[in-house]
Amino acid sequence: MESLDLDVLKAALSWHQADFDVSLATVVQTWGSAPRPPGSLLAIRSDGLVMGSVSGGCIEDDLIARIRTQGMPAKAELVQYGVTREQAQHFGLPCGGILELVLEPLRDVAWIESVLQQTSLHQLVERTLHLSSGKVELAQGQRQQALRFDGETLVMVFGPQLRLLIIGAGQLSQLVAYMAQPLGFDVLMCDPREEYTGTWQSNLGQHLSGMPDDVVVEIKPDAHTAIVALTHDPKLDDMALLEALKSEAFYVGALGSRANNKKRRERLALFDLSEDQINRLHGPIGLHIGSRVPSEIAVSILAEIVSVKNGVAPSQKKLPV
Repeated sequence: MESLDLDVLKAALSWHQADFDVSLATVVQTWGSAPRPPGSLLAIRSDGLVMGSVSGGCIEDDLIARIRTQGMPAKAELVQYGVTREQAQHFGLPCGGILELVLEPLRDVAWIESVLQQTSLHQLVERTLHLSSGKVELAQGQRQQALRFDGETLVMVFGPQLRLLIIGAGQLSQLVAYMAQPLGFDVLMCDPREEYTGTWQSNLGQHLSGMPDDVVVEIKPDAHTAIVALTHDPKLDDMALLEALKSEAFYVGALGSRANNKKRRERLALFDLSEDQINRLHGPIGLHIGSRVPSEIAVSILAEIVSVKNGVAPSQKKLPV
């Protein structure tokens, strides 16, 4: 799930604690060109205030009107939009798009408190909702576990589905960490230099102590892990890359000019890395967007990571440096 969806749960919990009635809408199935994917969340307060999104806005308007005129649903129910061409046009769905969502009243919010607590500890939580009874069960979640819905039981995982390990705690690293979290990444940082880690804030991500190569081995990078080396210090970046390029990480990148990356590849070739492994390295890191300042460089780095995650080839080549 996206980390922004946790903000939906936080809002729902806060509203419930303030004695408002609250319903939670979850997209469970889509067909055709639906505007939001399964798992998207929307919290609706009894006075019509909303947090989150399940469409471009028209379905939200209908749900708000439904709550205001009919009140909160007595129990969880399945709601479908876009079955006919007229509905699709009325609710702003693309032609042929169909969207199903579960609308549930939040009576007991203990499960939300537990989910927020466990995800704050970098844990994944699987939530099972039984529509007929409203019963909620929580269990340990698995990374990249897809939402499941059979018409009666809804199962989805809360918490970041992706990990981003950043080598370095400097200004660029902090910007990358700050921007990566809304994209659904659980951010980890390693930097043995105390001069830099002293300004790292805990809300940016978890600080892992130790040398970069040891930390890469320790976290056991999988196919849902991205690793970026941003210290610009070969003694630190190269150590991490030696292990990262041998791992299952879906993305490995390093900061530096084209000339510096050429030298880095030559250094890496002196170790036990194959040519294919070295060719996995993204460097110069990031998509070419003419970036010069740290914030723009951070955007270019994350744009490239997301494009690789989504299997989309960059439309623009990097310019030679």
